[in-house]
Amino acid sequence: MFKTIGICGAGNMGRAIVKGLVSAGAIEAKHIYIYNIHKEKGQDLADETGAVNVESIEALAKKSQALIMAVKPHIMAGTLDQINSHIHADSVIISIAAGLTIARLAKHLPTAAKIIRVMPNTPSMVNEGMAAITVNDAVTDAEAQAALEVFESFGRAELIEERLIDAVGGLSGSGPAYVYMFIEALADGAVLEGMPRAKAYTFAAQTVLGAAKMVLETGEHPGKLKDDVCSPGGTTIEAVRILENKGFRAAATEAVIASTEKCKQL
Repeated sequence: MFKTIGICGAGNMGRAIVKGLVSAGAIEAKHIYIYNIHKEKGQDLADETGAVNVESIEALAKKSQALIMAVKPHIMAGTLDQINSHIHADSVIISIAAGLTIARLAKHLPTAAKIIRVMPNTPSMVNEGMAAITVNDAVTDAEAQAALEVFESFGRAELIEERLIDAVGGLSGSGPAYVYMFIEALADGAVLEGMPRAKAYTFAAQTVLGAAKMVLETGEHPGKLKDDVCSPGGTTIEAVRILENKGFRAAATEAVIASTEKCKQL
């Protein structure tokens, strides 16, 4: 694990990473530094988690062995230019900005900078994140492992080739939004049948959580697990027929493709 970690940006993803790190106990909160352009927002996150809010982005760069850049893609270049001269030779820069390649990031960093590109997601906030990690040639194996440990401390993480990271953005990066829509739609159906809404959300969310856990822990193909629930002539296969007729599978596939293509355009 890195000795100190800085997070530049206290938006949804920056908050998720800080809260995930602290709740997992992966690193002491006093070794996590936060900077946000709206300083009160950074201070609120620091007060909530015990992390340290710093007064300037330059101070953040100086204090951080690993600096996680959780800023929007369109301001990343200017932000990196601002800290360029304050980055230590052994510092690792970790970008979570969608669409920005390592080559593009390198143009705004010192020569031979250690650059890691990560695509995380917001369930990191509840220790169930999924992150893809890709590194440049300057990053050592130990540093790549340390980055894995950061993101594994609040979920799962895997090293991948950079060419796949936009697809990760379309799948697990944007995926929580698709799942929330699915949960809401399931609950709406139950509400229509008379179930109180709060209870419907609980039943729907736990069903999605349990089904996902079955996929991860059994190693079975999702299609096989689906077949196990579908008794001949039963209620579930009737529901599956409706989902197929309404284009459920195709819509989900197209959503991932559309999000991936948008990542490539950023």
